[in-house]
Amino acid sequence: MTQQPPPAGPAGLPDRVAKVYGELDLSTVPAFAGGFINFGYWAGLTGPADRPLTEADRVRSEQDLYRLVLDTFEPARGRTALEVGCGRGLGCALALRERGLGAVIGLDAHPDQIARAKKANAELLAASPDTGRLEFLQGAAQQIPLPDGSVDCLFSVEAAQHFRDLPGFARESARVLRAGGRLALTTFFAPTPAAARALPGLLPPYADGLDVPHVVDEVAATLSAAGLRQVRVRPIGEGVWEDYDRYMAQQPELRDEWPRRYLTAYETGLLDYYVLTATAG
Repeated sequence: MTQQPPPAGPAGLPDRVAKVYGELDLSTVPAFAGGFINFGYWAGLTGPADRPLTEADRVRSEQDLYRLVLDTFEPARGRTALEVGCGRGLGCALALRERGLGAVIGLDAHPDQIARAKKANAELLAASPDTGRLEFLQGAAQQIPLPDGSVDCLFSVEAAQHFRDLPGFARESARVLRAGGRLALTTFFAPTPAAARALPGLLPPYADGLDVPHVVDEVAATLSAAGLRQVRVRPIGEGVWEDYDRYMAQQPELRDEWPRRYLTAYETGLLDYYVLTATAG
């Protein structure tokens, strides 16, 4: 899973990551309607299987990916949760509103994302003493600015494909989680080392330094090596790739402007989407 680090941009981020989440602001790209910046979990679609997919379906899919992850923390009421790679903080807000958490902390390495999260959630931040505490911190996944044993739940939604230091993230996760605390991580990984080597030739984000072709079993082993227990891997690509691609194909402004070879990567065994869970202590 190691590779030569690309040139660093703001906050020590690789140049491509810094640009995409900074001046380009990926949350404004129509492919990520709603601003959650994930491919979505589409298993909850209703109606005829061949009906046109709407922007509301797209937003719901992004929210449902968060719900799928948050389901692994039940019961969550009153607990403290940390999201690593929170982006605009919309998933943090959803977690706070829907799960009755006592506190939710959003962490992101990009200063622009933290500024956007604070702006997007200003009303909830002001009301949080009554609804549960919400806060946003700038910091790296491999250097979390929180004390040991300070959170009960740690989640990361479609961010780990950017992590250059997965062992650092795993160690920090084990450190900040209380004994018995839970980790839930979801994103896309290669199923084998051979697939990881092939991905840059198919998908531009792997070739230009935005994403890292991590291998899912190596990610799981890294979590275990950091002291996390009961590491489980669940593939969920069946609920992600086909409907995401179908939505993209139906949008004239998207179908030719955004890489749509993720479904090809999935169907040829080069890529899948996973939920990984683990327990601390």
